[in-house]
Amino acid sequence: MTDTDRRAAYVEEIRRGAPLSDELARAFATVPREAFVGRGFQDRHGRWTKPGDPGFLDAVYRDDVLVTKVDHRVPISSSSQPSLMAIMIEALEVEPGMRVLEIGAGTGYNAALLATLGASVISVDVQADVAARAASALTEAGITGVRVDHGDGYAGAPGHRFDRVIVTVGVGGLSPRWLSQLDPGGVAVVPVEHAGTHPVLAVRGTADGPVTASVVCPSGFMSASGPLTAAHQFAHPAPAAPGELAALREEKGPRFDPPLGALGYRDLWYAAGVWHRRATHAAIPGVDQNCLMLLDEDRTGGAAILPDGAILSGGAEPERWANDALDILKRWDAAGRPPMRAWQVTLALNGLPDAPIWVPANWSL
Repeated sequence: MTDTDRRAAYVEEIRRGAPLSDELARAFATVPREAFVGRGFQDRHGRWTKPGDPGFLDAVYRDDVLVTKVDHRVPISSSSQPSLMAIMIEALEVEPGMRVLEIGAGTGYNAALLATLGASVISVDVQADVAARAASALTEAGITGVRVDHGDGYAGAPGHRFDRVIVTVGVGGLSPRWLSQLDPGGVAVVPVEHAGTHPVLAVRGTADGPVTASVVCPSGFMSASGPLTAAHQFAHPAPAAPGELAALREEKGPRFDPPLGALGYRDLWYAAGVWHRRATHAAIPGVDQNCLMLLDEDRTGGAAILPDGAILSGGAEPERWANDALDILKRWDAAGRPPMRAWQVTLALNGLPDAPIWVPANWSL
């Protein structure tokens, strides 16, 4: 396959997962993604692929995440799935000449796409080696208009003003400093923790409030560290890892025929997170995929809702948790099975006293 054919197929694959403007399609077609993974990457099967390996370029030009840094088998930096990048960039509504603050440099590929659209970008990453590699890759790819800083993402870029903010790491809430650096009328596109995942929010407001948001799309990101993921009163429990849960048994049979598809299941999941503070996700014994879970306080039981609407429960109070799960299903049905994009969010200032964050606190349809 020629380079031109490969990139054309890549754009069409992205287009199947995300709407693409002509300008963004051209950016994906022209920015060389391979320049941003020069040291290789880990695929979804745990294999490390390097330049020159068979299939390297085919894997690079695929609508998939490329993990570029691992710490004790835990991914800590990556090039995000291109269709998700496209959705987030389109939500920014970037125009030539705009100034963009990016939190989380990753490989530098996202900033390169923004710069190709005509934006001026300052990208901040807390990992010094990640920031250095991103800067080097941008130079190698011939991308101008991007500055990569090694620094604390919570602080943003002091002394600068921006038209847009984009965050490429999962956070518990928004730093007020991002909003103080955002010009009036600007928007911040941010993956904010909700029920164990990171739905992307389009956020508007000022550092002192009020701050509101609409939901853009589902996503799952690596989590930030420090005050951006500090515990707060509206937080959901962390996901249950394999081995944490005791065996669950079926309490209620399937409700949906056919089962919910991936997006429908995410819509239900989002609503569950609105209506229940113990909603998260969990590795369920005997189930192939991570599932929506109402996790009990001991983190050994509760109730799982499967894509077909079946409810599994276990632990100390299985009936109580199963009833909570059934209430969520009935409520979602009664509301007309709203998509997550239908929710409007009001944020509240919470988190650490000396480094607060704006976190989702109230929702309306």
